[in-house]
Formats: sequence, structure tokens, C-alpha cells
Amino acid sequence: MVTIDARGVYYADLNKLVKQALADGAQEIILKNVNGQRYIGDGLQGEQKITIEGVPGNDLAAYMDGLELAVKGNAQDGVANTMNSGTVIIHGDAGDTAGYAMRGGEIFIKGSVGYRVGIHMKEYLDKVPVIVVGGKAGDFFGEYMAGGILILLGLGLEDEQDIVGNYCGTGMHGGVMFIRGQVAEYQLGKEVKVVELTEEDRNLVEGYVRRFAGYFKMDAGAILEVPFRKLIPYNKRPYGNLYAKS
Repeated sequence: MVTIDARGVYYADLNKLVKQALADGAQEIILKNVNGQRYIGDGLQGEQKITIEGVPGNDLAAYMDGLELAVKGNAQDGVANTMNSGTVIIHGDAGDTAGYAMRGGEIFIKGSVGYRVGIHMKEYLDKVPVIVVGGKAGDFFGEYMAGGILILLGLGLEDEQDIVGNYCGTGMHGGVMFIRGQVAEYQLGKEVKVVELTEEDRNLVEGYVRRFAGYFKMDAGAILEVPFRKLIPYNKRPYGNLYAKS
């Protein structure tokens, strides 16, 4: 195990230290006193683990391929941008565009997220990206989603607080969303519809909820007591008629 104190360290220098530690054979790295340094974990390959104490900056785990990153706090925008594989576990909230163009791997977020989470998510070969959010999500959740799985739990919401913002699933043409509890029709993009879960869906959701609960020491059974809504695209080419001749 290697411990690196990030206090006052320029982001590029910090990332060089991380890469050097991995090159030297470190299997686990703890980054202490992280305060907005960008690009941590970007493009890294392997099966090592990095634990971040503090708040990492934008584009955490972008293009990452295989590592496990655990954040003991909040994360800023662009988490797992175009991530190929690996696992990101955030013990707080995350900002906007988490999972942007993500094509593999998993993100587990204990708290809430900002706008456009899951935008342009896609499946690549046999990879199916997954994002599980414990709290609520802002507008444009799953925008232009082309593949993958989004699970939104809505834990800890106050009375009358919406689990998701407006334009949920706008432009969605692949993948699936599971939203725990109620979502109003006016909040949905015109390209999505709500359908009943199959037994296979229920098993899939239960598996991810139990993993989520394990990471954050929660009661999976209590979470699963509330029914989920399944959102799917009903038009595989939502804007095709605008650009293609009939």
C-alpha cells in the first residue's frame, strides 16, 4: 500500500505520482487531502485500487480501464467520462455529466447527482455500463442514452421532493432505466415510456441494489420494498425522420 499526500500538489504532478506508484507495483494507493485535483485515474489500466480522501476534480476516472476508485467524499463533474471498465464508488454526491459516453464499468454513488448524468451512455461489444445513484438526479437524466443501465433509488428525499428532474430520457434510443418510486409523466422525454418489470429485471435490480447497500452499509431489503418503474425507449431512431427521407 502506498500513501500520497495531495495537499497543495498540482494536479499534473499528483497524477504523475500515481502513475509512478502503479508502475512500481503498488496494488493499493491512498490519496490524502485531495482538493479539486483533476483527471485522477484517467486512462489507467489494471486491477489496482485507489482510495481518494477529499474531493477530486473534474473527469475522475475518464477513459479508465479496470481499476477500482473509491472516493470518501463528493466528486465534481464528468466522473467516468468515456470509461471503458472498472468500478467507481463515491461516498457522497457527484456533479453533472457523470458517466458521459461511458461504455463499460460501474459507478455507485451514495448521494445525489447533477444534470445530464448518463448522457450518451452506450454498450460496447460485451460491455454494459451501469450507474446506481442513491439520491436524486437533476434534469436530462439519461439524455441521448444509447445503452447501459441507470438505477435511481431516491433515498433520503424530503416530502414532495422529486426523485428526478425534467426531460428524463430525452433522446433516449437504447438502454434501460429503473427508477424507485414515482415519476411524473411530464418529467419524461417524449422518447421514453414506462413499462412493468419482468422477473429478469427484478433480479438484475436486486443484484445491483445489494451491491450498492454493501458498499455503503445500508439495508438492501428496505430499499427493495419500494417498487421500481422501468423506462425504455419506444423509438430506436427518435430523430431519424428529421434527417432521412421517407
